[in-house]
Amino acid sequence: MEKREPLKPFLLAFPGPLRDRLVAAVLSGEKVSTSGLLVEYEVEREELPPVGERSAVIDSDGQEVAVVEVTEVRVLPLGSVGLQHALDEGEGYASVAEWRAGHEEFWHSEEMREALGDPLFTVDDDTMIVAERFRVVERLA
Repeated sequence: MEKREPLKPFLLAFPGPLRDRLVAAVLSGEKVSTSGLLVEYEVEREELPPVGERSAVIDSDGQEVAVVEVTEVRVLPLGSVGLQHALDEGEGYASVAEWRAGHEEFWHSEEMREALGDPLFTVDDDTMIVAERFRVVERLA
């Protein structure tokens, strides 16, 4: 097996059942986009991923299971997310309203509020999100 440079981790949700479902959707090809909060990048002092960047998808056990390549990065208000992005997240949402309800539940969770250091954090139409599109370039598991 050839040795490669370590890749930045591509983390979906927190370890557990949700991450497991999201990783499975990436591996099956159903999930080709994801959404994060711009404030997460600010809190973690992390740059937005550039188009072309490759990252290792990490499962709940901390194992690299695939390599993905970023194909598009958009920063937009939560209220501007369209149906195609919601569908491409591969989580079974049939509408933007369903997508938003699921994401608000996650973003308002105790784990997320703790990660952001804000126990009262909430989102609204003006909350800026990072919408990423990606493609799997290599399966490792």
